[in-house]
This record gives sequence, structure tokens and C-alpha cells, in this order.
Amino acid sequence: MTESASLLKLMSWLSPVFPIGGFAYSAGLEQAVHAGHVDDLRSLVDWITVQITNGALWNDAVILVETHRSSGDEPAIAELSALCLALCIGQERLNETVNQGTSFLAAVSHWVEPDRLPGRETPLPVAVGMAAGLERIDPRLTVSAYLHAFVSNQLQCAIRLSVAGQEGAAHALASLEAVIARTAGRAASATLDDLGGAAFIADIAAMNHETLQPRLFLS
Repeated sequence: MTESASLLKLMSWLSPVFPIGGFAYSAGLEQAVHAGHVDDLRSLVDWITVQITNGALWNDAVILVETHRSSGDEPAIAELSALCLALCIGQERLNETVNQGTSFLAAVSHWVEPDRLPGRETPLPVAVGMAAGLERIDPRLTVSAYLHAFVSNQLQCAIRLSVAGQEGAAHALASLEAVIARTAGRAASATLDDLGGAAFIADIAAMNHETLQPRLFLS
């Protein structure tokens, strides 16, 4: 597959309009805004940076790449799915990754034969890594696109939460490109031994969001 064909597939799969319901989740950002941890553009960029370098999204990236390497190995994929679910912080994070993974598999079946894909309730990073591996899309390109999609979603949430406007979100996206590229490079050569994180405030925010009322997002 040519690089341009791979890129087009990833752009489709990780597009905001791909029917996985990502617009409904904030990955704890709504709680962070409510608690005052994120209240301007600088704190927003810092929050997202920690998430993808030392938080839940770093673990997602490592598992995605490991799934890519193991695509076609059903026992290995099952173990990676179980590990990914075990790493979820709280019920909302679990719902977020399972619901989006299930929806992703249903939608990506227009590109990949359904009988080659894992079963329902596969977490999102495993689902994306599996599809990309089966389609032989470069793992570094895949994880770059995955992280970029997360960042874009966070910025869209920030706009809805009135933390940033469209111009500010564009500025943040530009400043985060280098972080995405570095993290994708690390993840592309990482193994399961590199799993781990130190984003404690973000993890606590994700759990506290379970009782936040009123709220806009499911996480």
C-alpha cells in the first residue's frame, strides 16, 4: 500500500465524522475545567501534553503498536485487549474505550473483512492497531494519527467548554504537533515494558467526572 493510500485510510478512520461517538467524550477534560486545573490556553496545552506523554494516551499508544505487531495472532490480541481494559482508570474511561472500540470495528468493516477483526467490546487502541496491522499501514504513521485525533477531540471539547476559541485551538494544535511526533516515535519502538504513567491529577479528574452534574460529556 502506498503512503498516500495509508494516509487516506487513517484520515477516514480517525476523522471526527467516523461513527464512533468520540464527540461525546472529553477524557476527563470537563472535570479538569470544572476543578480549575484547565482555565486558559497554556494550561490546556499542558494538560493535553501530559495525557499523551505520561498519561492514559501513552499507554494507548504502546498497546496500539503492540497490537499492530501482533495482528493476526488471536491469543495475543485477546491478551492485549484484557491488558488495555485493566489499565482503564474508572468506569467512564472503560466505557469510553470499549464503546468507541466497538463502534470503530463496526465502521471499519467497510475496509477490512469483519471475520478478520476481533470481537465486540475490543478497546479502541486495540481495534485501531489491529485494523492498521491487517492493512499493513505503518505503525508510526498509525499512532501519529491516533494521537492527533485525540488532541483534535480535546481541542473541540475545549471550545465547547469555552476554554478556547477556534483561533486559540488552532494555535494549540500547531504547538502540539511536535509533541505528537515525538510521542509517536517513542511508541513505535516501545514494548509492553514501557507501559506506565504519572498523570495522577488527570486520572483523578477522570474518576471525579463520574459524579459531575450538570455535564456536557460522558467522560
